[in-house]
Amino acid sequence: MKRATLPLILAVFFLLATGVFAAGEGPTGTQFHGLDPAVLIGVAVMLVIAKLMGELFERLHQPAVLGELFAGIVLGNLVVFGFTQAESLKTNETIAALAEFGVIILLFEVGLESDLKEMMEVGWSSLLVAVLGVIAPFLLGWAVSAYFIPDEHRLAHVFIGATLCATSVGITARVFKDLGKLGTREARIILGAAVIDDVLGLLILAVVAGAIRASATGVTLSMFDIALIAFKSLAFLIGSIVVGQLVAPRMLRGAGRFETRGVLLTLAISVCLVLAWAAAKAGLAPSVGAFAAGLILDEVHYKPKGGRQERDLHDLLQPVSTVLVPIFFVLMGLKVDLRLFTHVNILGLAAALTVAAIAGKQICALGVIERGVNRVAVGLGMIPRGEVGLIFAGIGATLMLPASNGENVPVISSAIFGAVVIMVIITTLITPITLKWSLGRKRTNKREG
Repeated sequence: MKRATLPLILAVFFLLATGVFAAGEGPTGTQFHGLDPAVLIGVAVMLVIAKLMGELFERLHQPAVLGELFAGIVLGNLVVFGFTQAESLKTNETIAALAEFGVIILLFEVGLESDLKEMMEVGWSSLLVAVLGVIAPFLLGWAVSAYFIPDEHRLAHVFIGATLCATSVGITARVFKDLGKLGTREARIILGAAVIDDVLGLLILAVVAGAIRASATGVTLSMFDIALIAFKSLAFLIGSIVVGQLVAPRMLRGAGRFETRGVLLTLAISVCLVLAWAAAKAGLAPSVGAFAAGLILDEVHYKPKGGRQERDLHDLLQPVSTVLVPIFFVLMGLKVDLRLFTHVNILGLAAALTVAAIAGKQICALGVIERGVNRVAVGLGMIPRGEVGLIFAGIGATLMLPASNGENVPVISSAIFGAVVIMVIITTLITPITLKWSLGRKRTNKREG
């Protein structure tokens, strides 16, 4: 495909999508089993523009996830030009359910990509980097929120701090892979710390979400209640991993006797959904359970009957995530109202959150206790929030807190959500550039020496 063809395809598709949406105005047509046919064309449009924009961003040497997010932002803000047909997608329950399913699959993938053994092997540096990389952004984000939006509920400030905790391991890993440096000590420290960051971030999310749900019912949690939620979250993760390590091998050995195709993928997704359900029943976010399922089934292989070719679970899961995960990112983009950024205070909040997000991860580089390690590269490699930050923000948009007028309002309002999205975009964009510069600078200094 020539370079000039992609923008042309994008333009043509947007025109076609506009025509299809416009043709669907008025009566929505015959419904079957309660499903509005408009949802079908809506999901089709979301998937195609996600892939086209993802391709465009990858050609610009940027993560495809940013293209998917940008696709949603463009589609959601066509209302400025009088195109209102996409507005129903923002609040459609079916699309919201598909997006939540996508988040569960995404966290399952993150768990699969996380190696518990490597987390144990990288030593104290990764642990200290991870802990500092959670505490510093959390406190800075809380402080920024409290300063810029003092009228918001205290738990809203806490939640905004929590959105700054995580690190997108995928983006940093891709940069190291492109440079052929995945085996370096810096890469191992960053990737190990990023995984621990995800675990700590999910624990913080569980505690804060529990406090918010309690506050919505008029209950104030004591320190004991908060400690209990944290203990329950940690116990769930550890318990799931221990039990899973005992049960999963036996289950998969039994699955190898089946001749039906797709047994491994079906069982893996079933384990993911069961643990997501168990996490929800335990009062945690379902994503915690999905992440635990990925840790359990990491590096899973099974021996199929009859000598059929053995396939990796990552490869089997790819078609599922390819379809479901982009729906989540496009929906997140749809919820960004660019008209809000005409307000200086929102832009100020976005800028301050971005500075806090970057500064917090630079502080974590102080946790590197080994000599000869490029601490600047470690700090820069921990910057991107990517998909994990968007997941946190998306969860915040669904949690409710009591307002002064007695009504419940979202923890993350549309204006704050937009500011968080800007922070995610900027931290994700600058990481590949700054990390390549830092690693290249170290190489140049060695030559000069």
